[in-house]
Amino acid sequence: MPELVPTEHYGEIVWLGTVADDTSIRSAATEQMTLTFDGPVGEGRHGGRTRASCVRVTAQHPEGTEIANVRQMSVLSAEELAEIAAGCDLDAIDPVWLGASLVIRGIPDFSHVPPSSRLQAPDGATITINMENRPCNLPAREMDQDKPGHGKAFKAAAKGKRGVTAWVERPGVLELGQKLRLHIPEQPAWRG
Repeated sequence: MPELVPTEHYGEIVWLGTVADDTSIRSAATEQMTLTFDGPVGEGRHGGRTRASCVRVTAQHPEGTEIANVRQMSVLSAEELAEIAAGCDLDAIDPVWLGASLVIRGIPDFSHVPPSSRLQAPDGATITINMENRPCNLPAREMDQDKPGHGKAFKAAAKGKRGVTAWVERPGVLELGQKLRLHIPEQPAWRG
């Protein structure tokens, strides 16, 4: 079984939010987030211990099959959001448009940290990274509501920079300004 190795990489929380329901992917910003095994408290769209499978996993499960929810959170990098904004000809990307749960600053190449890595808060609250989150058209629609015409560039600009999906491994509280330590699995790259 691979060990998890604490790194000297820390991500400072610069934005927190939840998506209340399924009517939109828009997040509502908050200064503090309580994490439970069901995900962030108040997360209606992505919360819960299980979820219905979506198009991302149809090679494994028919769409709508109940599966474990490893997509409770959408975690993004402030640095990568700045790169996406430049690609969309915007000064900034509002995390609200992306249905973000958490935006951190300070971990390089964040969208490509290894799956099963952990981000751990000082109180022990821990989220487990599932995998890279691929760009889709939903954020583009939200962007166009506030910045008409800029959403069309989102999918290409966000490729490899859309952050990761994650799930709660240990409950606790996240707050703006907190630093989360990155722990990565100690295993060689697969040579399939």
